[in-house]
Amino acid sequence: MLPDFNNTEIAFKYRPNSEIKQAHFLFSFLGSPALTKMGIKLTLTALRMKLPVNTLIKKTLFKQFCGGETMEEAALTAATIGAYNVNTILDYGVEGKEDEADFDRAVPEFIKAVKYAATQEHIPFISMKITGFCRFALMEKINAQQPLTDAEKAEWQRVHKRIDDICSVAFEKNVMVLIDAEETWIQEGVNELCEAMMMKYNRKEAIIFNTYQFYSHGTLSYMIDNIKTSAEKGYILGAKLVRGAYMEKERERAREMGYQDPIQPNKAATDKDYDEGMLYCLANLDKVSVFIGTHNETSCMKAAQYMEEHNIQHNSPRVYISQLFGMSDNISFNLAHNKFNVAKYLPYGPVKDVVPYLMRRAEENTSVAGQTSRELNLIEKELKRRDL
Repeated sequence: MLPDFNNTEIAFKYRPNSEIKQAHFLFSFLGSPALTKMGIKLTLTALRMKLPVNTLIKKTLFKQFCGGETMEEAALTAATIGAYNVNTILDYGVEGKEDEADFDRAVPEFIKAVKYAATQEHIPFISMKITGFCRFALMEKINAQQPLTDAEKAEWQRVHKRIDDICSVAFEKNVMVLIDAEETWIQEGVNELCEAMMMKYNRKEAIIFNTYQFYSHGTLSYMIDNIKTSAEKGYILGAKLVRGAYMEKERERAREMGYQDPIQPNKAATDKDYDEGMLYCLANLDKVSVFIGTHNETSCMKAAQYMEEHNIQHNSPRVYISQLFGMSDNISFNLAHNKFNVAKYLPYGPVKDVVPYLMRRAEENTSVAGQTSRELNLIEKELKRRDL
């Protein structure tokens, strides 16, 4: 049976009336680009001046898009949505560190998350970014294929060890690890690490997943080559499919530095490649486990229809469909209601450290065509259904 993405009763059943009203207020605010831009600017200024705005942030953006300040708080949120067959990806949302001591301190936090996830029925994944364990400048140098000094080679080996320490525990505990994509000018180092981890730990099933951003025009052919190569080398490719997160930054850098823009010419081209890549993975589940990360209703319905038509079990362990916590509940909860494997990205961490993530969510809901209006329309439909 296929899901009905317009069923708001199923979509918002887990949210009490107070949270639905609060979400309505928040998305109404995000519907105004001018107000959102001003709000982001004021928030960042207040944080720089160390004004007491944490409580305000925690009651608004943080409450909508994050699971809590600690893993234990995030686990309570995971249990709430898990009751509706929606799984969780634990995402320690601290970003922007550049110090070796910070990188080392992050490792036990992620290992703790892996071990905790292993005890929970509805937390099959954790998520991580390589830039949480490595200097950005070193990643740039590796991507540019510039020779590393002996000190940099040792530094890169420490990065490998940090990632391997986490992945080895994930393998032991059977918890899947989603490694996020980065900007194209540092992605080669990420790919190198992902391939090494997959070759080591994905021999029987996909534990480690690399991320493919389809807003880049070379991604489809690159992913297909990876699937073929992984089969030849005897491991299962873990492929997380997204449209992409750094478009404006990518285009601006290409313009400034005078190289070919790596971004697709338009959204239609991105959508075409994304759906083609998604269906290719679904047709090759003997070689790949696919994680379909998208808020696009059309793509999600295409995946569901393909699985129905080709007799792929809705809960096949090699297929997950995912959205961010606080967004697109009409997709997530209706898919889960129809027994598809669904997982919500659930960031957690101290409010001040998760602010970069929250600012991106605010900007995305303002800039992505139709995103906020769709959320608002669904929330208003549910408010009316509840007679609120």
